[in-house]
Amino acid sequence: MSLQILTKEDLLNFKIELLAELKTLMKGHESNQKKWLRSKEVEELLKISSGTLQNYRINGTIKWSKIGSTYYYCLDSINDSFNDNSTNPVS
Repeated sequence: MSLQILTKEDLLNFKIELLAELKTLMKGHESNQKKWLRSKEVEELLKISSGTLQNYRINGTIKWSKIGSTYYYCLDSINDSFNDNSTNPVS
């Protein structure tokens, strides 16, 4: 039986390869996502109630469109809304 020793450099290279592979997989996953979501999908995504989603519509937190009686929300707009309003915790 042969003994192989892992070095820090080996682990660093593995980490770089793994991150590159994960980024590739995530890019493929993003392209399969819907561009527009219905209310129920947004509620599940954000883990909020229908009342909270209604408040977000009313106060302009989330941009929306209504076709007939159905509300639609642009996924990019949702991501932008919450990324713009995020704060960095102080260490």
